[in-house]
Amino acid sequence: MARYTGPVCRFCRREGMKLFLKGERCMTDKCAFERKGYAPGQHGQRRAKVSEYGSQLREKQKVKRVYGLLERQFRLTFEHSVLERGVTSEIFFRNLELRLDNVVFRMGFSRSRNEGRQVVRHNHVLVNGKRCNIPSARLKVGDVVTVAEKSQSKSQFRSSGELFARRLALPWVQVDHGKATGKVVAQPTRDDIGLPVKERLIVELYSK
Repeated sequence: MARYTGPVCRFCRREGMKLFLKGERCMTDKCAFERKGYAPGQHGQRRAKVSEYGSQLREKQKVKRVYGLLERQFRLTFEHSVLERGVTSEIFFRNLELRLDNVVFRMGFSRSRNEGRQVVRHNHVLVNGKRCNIPSARLKVGDVVTVAEKSQSKSQFRSSGELFARRLALPWVQVDHGKATGKVVAQPTRDDIGLPVKERLIVELYSK
């Protein structure tokens, strides 16, 4: 499975906002965006005029980096969303949210989506009682996610649970950290995601 393994703090600086790609570190003074709140590179502090295409690209890159996907994965998710009935942008974000690695993060079983992907790939997660190690697996309403019994004693799950307690509760998941289990109780809406993105620009970019 292809994935990006380079530095990620530069992504926040490039997009001009915190993307919370490193979990708890992003909330401390060690955050690179707090120290250097401008784009990386030799010309990072220059203010350039952004074209229409540039605006569309920046919105797409922002969402792609938040969910930790490569271009092919991201585009395939969009193309599958177009085939479903309804508003494409809302369906697209719903499909991104219902990826298993994202649900693991949303339920507080990982400190970041990247760590959530590792948790899934390393066989720490059960879906409806069966082991699932495919981060892109799409969940549906009623699915139950559980941390494998042998993995529950690991310190990373305790610390991520403490971090989860400081987040806002999401209406589409129910979580019991005492039992290391969570359930998808509704489909996520665009308002539940809370990501400051103009999704209309992404649809326009891929519709050309």
